[in-house]
Formats: sequence, C-alpha cells, structure tokens
Amino acid sequence: MANVLTDLAADIYKAADIVGRELVGFIPASTINANGSDRVAKGDTVRASFTRESSAIDVSESMTIPEGTDQTVDNKTLTISKSRAVQIPYTGEDIRHLNNGIGFETVYGDQITQAMRALTNEIESDLASEAYKNASRAFGTAGTTPFASNFNDVAELRQILVDNGMPANDGQASLILNTLAGTNLRQLAQLQQVNTSGNDSLLRQGILLDLQGLGIRESAQVKAHTAGTGTGYLLNDASSALKDTLIAVDTGSGTVLAGDVVTFAGDSVNKYVVNSALAAGSFSIGTPGLRVALADNAAVTVGGSYTANVAMHRRALELAIRAPAVPAAGDAADDAMTVQDPHSGMVFEVRVYKGYRKTMIEVAAAWGVKAWKPDAIAVLLG
Repeated sequence: MANVLTDLAADIYKAADIVGRELVGFIPASTINANGSDRVAKGDTVRASFTRESSAIDVSESMTIPEGTDQTVDNKTLTISKSRAVQIPYTGEDIRHLNNGIGFETVYGDQITQAMRALTNEIESDLASEAYKNASRAFGTAGTTPFASNFNDVAELRQILVDNGMPANDGQASLILNTLAGTNLRQLAQLQQVNTSGNDSLLRQGILLDLQGLGIRESAQVKAHTAGTGTGYLLNDASSALKDTLIAVDTGSGTVLAGDVVTFAGDSVNKYVVNSALAAGSFSIGTPGLRVALADNAAVTVGGSYTANVAMHRRALELAIRAPAVPAAGDAADDAMTVQDPHSGMVFEVRVYKGYRKTMIEVAAAWGVKAWKPDAIAVLLG
C-alpha cells in the first residue's frame, strides 16, 4: 500500500488552526468510548446492566440463614446508529487548477478540516439531543435566558443532581450553555471583579471558571426545544407514588413530547422532564421519578418551548465512536490514517481512494450516543 497520506498530515493540522469552528461542550463533558465499540456493527446493541435502589430490612437473629431479598437488575442499550463520511473528490485537472492559484495543499487541508467540523458538529448535536431529552428535572423559566443578574441557577441545578444521588466532589460534572447564557454569565460583575472571583481569567481572557462544583462549558449545538401541544390532561392513577416514572393521564388532548417539561398540581416545586412521549395514555419522566406523591386527577401542565442548557455528570452520557468497518481483506483504499481533531479531541479516519485519473479523500466516523443515567442530568431552561 502506497504511503500517500503521511505527507498530507502536516497540512491537515495546519489548516485545523485556521478554519473557523463552533464551540463544543457536550463532547468533552461526556464519557468517550473509542474502544468498547470496536466489535459492534452498525445497528447492533450493547447492553449495560443497572441496579435499582436497595431497600433495607430489620436484622432478625436466627440460627437459619435468611434467603435474602430478590433484586431486579435492569438493562439499557446503546446502538452504533450512524456511519457518516465527508467525501472530497479530485481530478488531476482540479489539482493543476488549484496549484495555479492558492495551491492544492492549502485547499485540501481546509477541506479536511471542514469535514472534521461537519462530523464534530453532528456528534455534538446528537449528544445535546440525547442529554436533554433524558434529563430528570429542570429549573428556570422557559423562554428566558438565565444569569440575567446572578448565577444562583447553578446552585439550583447542583441541588437537583446531588438530591438525585450524583457524585458531587469528583470534578466530573459540567454545565453546558449556549452562547447567550454564556454571555450573560460573563457580564456578571461579581465574576469579572478579581476580589470576588478570585482571579482575572474571565476579565482578561473570557474564560468561564468552575462554579458551584460544575465545570462551565459552551456549545453551539445546545437545542431549542419546541414544546408539545398537550392541554387539559389529568393524572389517571389513584396512587401516583414517590419515585414513579410512568405517568398515566386521561381527558386531555394534544401531544406530550420527549423533552417537554411538565408540572403537576400538588407539586409546586419540581419540573419534570419527559423522557418518552405520550402514547397509549401514558408518558415517562426521568429517574428518580416523582419527588412527591400525587392525587388522582391532578392537573398536568406542559411547559413552554425553551433552550435546553444541560447540567450533567460525565458518566451520565456516553459517546461510542470508531472508524467505519472495513472488510477483513481490505477495500479499494490506497492508504488510511487516523487524524485527531485538535478542536474537539475527536479522532477520525482519513482514507484515500484512487480511480481513473481521479482521487477521493474521505473523512469518516461511526458512532452512537446514550444517556445512561437521567438521575445525573438536569436542564437549565432558557
């Protein structure tokens, strides 16, 4: 196999420093699995087991060893759902034309970086959607950008997560914001002033430091959620108990969608995120479920549309990524190499295929995303 890509690598990395890029926040905040997915074909599922919360019993002395309490172990699945590529064809005449002007090396380096940009944005977008649609609860006001006058919302989000049992002191929790919320945060005087913030990183460099134990990140792919049209629904359950996640309703009309934020009469504190849309008379909310027991026929209110800023622990969201599969005997590629995108940290495969007086460069990746733990994800409404 001819080694045709080695000499191109320097130009690829040089171009990566020049081409404009969108902010990524979900990728560095997630668990990235670049090895465990190697054996998984596109469309296959990987199962992971999840234990439920245990219940304690009174110790009762006896000469007979007790049977123990049976426990149910749940499982969730992750699927490699996408195999995507950006293809860049060149003829010999194309290269001569470019070399008569700005130069082929400059242009193809930019094109490969643009390909990494497109794939990175798609991965980031998938993570953003998966995260907010599988959150436990939400805080804030739909349609209102947070941090207008203080950063108290950060503490409220942290409370949701730690109340749900998220590890609080391992440095693995993040808050991913869109740039509007990030701008509001940067404009807060108490964060700009060195005597209150502790240093001049924000004032001089625009760096958002950790707040309340959450690493602050920004993303261009934070989602704008359009709320469902559901109205008039009432609980159809004589005993909606603490920790219930399946919510039965009746009498109403319209849609209740994954990602909608719902509230219930009789619970003035909590805003729950719908994880599975209304179907056959019920929808599901994220674990750990209801924080208070609710009465039958309690009114259900579907909140308005919002921007889905997300607070989460790294272990809550996983990205499984690998190079697209190649047959054991190889394919028609003349050379292949892996290139790490210095902006996002993602590793992509670059392959070159030679045809009749024509060459095609391909940048590709296969991936899947999964929110494993809604308990460790919360939405900050914007």
